[in-house]
Amino acid sequence: MYTFKKEERLCNKKLIDGLFHNGSSFLCYPFKASWMLADSGQQFPVQIVFSVAKKRYKRAVDRNLVKRRMREAYRLNKQALLYDVLNGAGKKLVLSISYIGKEISPYDFFEKKMLKLLTQLAGEAIK
Repeated sequence: MYTFKKEERLCNKKLIDGLFHNGSSFLCYPFKASWMLADSGQQFPVQIVFSVAKKRYKRAVDRNLVKRRMREAYRLNKQALLYDVLNGAGKKLVLSISYIGKEISPYDFFEKKMLKLLTQLAGEAIK
């Protein structure tokens, strides 16, 4: 239930390009979410990629810390807030979450904002 497997990660370059060219996006500070409905060929309801701008965080350790916190907040809350809603509607998504914040916040801030983002995404995706 609280896993984050390889199959849930978005690695396909064509899908990522399509996501940024044809997908929808919204801001939920400090995150920017880009999403697109996907074909039903994927195993999980959501395939996701996390990104942190190299321009804003020069040091790799900082970028990795932010990505770790984002992944953990997503992993713990995806089932209740996103997967259950999407499975009920029979939809599958391709998703990108980018960190656009200016400072590295503590984990509880990341989790609070991730809850808000996942709730908003679930609402937009089933429209």
